[in-house]
Amino acid sequence: MADTVPQRVVRLIVTGHVQGVWYRGRAVEQANAVGIKGSVRNRSDGAVEIIAAGASDVVASFILACRNGPPAAVISNVEIIEETDKSVPAGPFRQLTTT
Repeated sequence: MADTVPQRVVRLIVTGHVQGVWYRGRAVEQANAVGIKGSVRNRSDGAVEIIAAGASDVVASFILACRNGPPAAVISNVEIIEETDKSVPAGPFRQLTTT
């Protein structure tokens, strides 16, 4: 039987004090714990960018977790961009180099 769980793919732009505080590492742990596919990376403008793909309810919960971050982080905003390309990234959620 084919998997019929609705696929949601979002790009999150997280701003505030989010670099150098283990934000990316925590995102990787949380995403892999619930089966989210995608990636996280620092951006040269000081933000963190996340691509998250998975079942709609799981992605929604992951977004909430991204709004909190690790204890040293100070999140100013989480911009949520719904992606039209619903292809699932291959492999586990991972950390990429700075863009």
